[in-house]
Amino acid sequence: MIRALLSVPSGAALVALPGLRRGMLAEGNPLSAVFWETAQSTLLSIEAGTATIGDVHRWLESSGTEPILLTRDYFVWPEEDERGPQAVELHAMLVAHLEELVAEGEIDPDALASGDRAARDAYETVQAQWLNTPLPDGRVPSIVIGDEQDEELFAAWDEEEAFALSELRRIVAEAPVQPREPSPAELAEVCGELRRLLVDPVYPGNVLKACAGFQGDEFPRDDLELWLTVVAGIAGPISDLAADDLTERFADLDAGLSLEDSTLAALCAIHHADWLAVVAALVRRGPGVLASPERVARLIAESEDIDVEMDDPDDLEAIETLFASVVPLWERLGVVDRAEILTPLGWWGLPKALEKAWAPAD
Repeated sequence: MIRALLSVPSGAALVALPGLRRGMLAEGNPLSAVFWETAQSTLLSIEAGTATIGDVHRWLESSGTEPILLTRDYFVWPEEDERGPQAVELHAMLVAHLEELVAEGEIDPDALASGDRAARDAYETVQAQWLNTPLPDGRVPSIVIGDEQDEELFAAWDEEEAFALSELRRIVAEAPVQPREPSPAELAEVCGELRRLLVDPVYPGNVLKACAGFQGDEFPRDDLELWLTVVAGIAGPISDLAADDLTERFADLDAGLSLEDSTLAALCAIHHADWLAVVAALVRRGPGVLASPERVARLIAESEDIDVEMDDPDDLEAIETLFASVVPLWERLGVVDRAEILTPLGWWGLPKALEKAWAPAD
């Protein structure tokens, strides 16, 4: 009944309430006075524009047969149009389970609608138990739904990455001038400093090491492989900081994020499309172009390679903030110089590293 009332404009539902109440009474299913009172008050709030999403969902939950939006152990049901087959099946099973409990009198919708705290606690407990208890076929609903969401997320990520990789290869192939591969001497100079950084337990060495996924002090002997792996890791960080840093990092909960953690968080927040846009722009312009965070944000905003709208200054500022964590790392790797100007090495290496980051694992 609640879903039916919510499926039409709130004003129309309010007008229809008296007739619905008489019709339900005539059919021998009058529902309770509490139901009709809460229906009227909630619909009035919706019509007045004062009802929140939480208010509306709490009214739905007062039916006693609506799964809780957020459980006490932080399980969240996917949106209805985003549920996979297993989530759809398990949602229906939970609804059926709740309907049985209402019919048996173990769940009291009127108490829920009245805001009874004990009834609400019991309602939450019933659902938490069902979600975390194995079904007869052995499935644990909360785990199955979480795994299904992860699989869908990974599939969408892989699809986005594959598309970005194909576009990158097309753009590089169409570039009017192809950069030359750096000489062994050029790489040796850059990688000599890089190897010293990677054994340093502080920023930026620990961040570069985490991005590349290196463990211990063993690194590729080949300079080209080493350099590309680290630059690729900036576009797709492979791991977090070493586990032995956790105690120190989280000992002071009021200190906020460390430089290392904020840098890794920024790197992980940059989308494939943003990387594609900036590297494509730098490939076309070649060495000598400014690659500061401000300029990178503008290159992304003006890119014709991706579908992006960044007319709001806040959007530009957000991208600039993210790349403010990237450019200093690029400088340590010779991608840009101290003036944040793209180098010949960066011109050649950025698309190679991005391809390495996005190419499917063997």
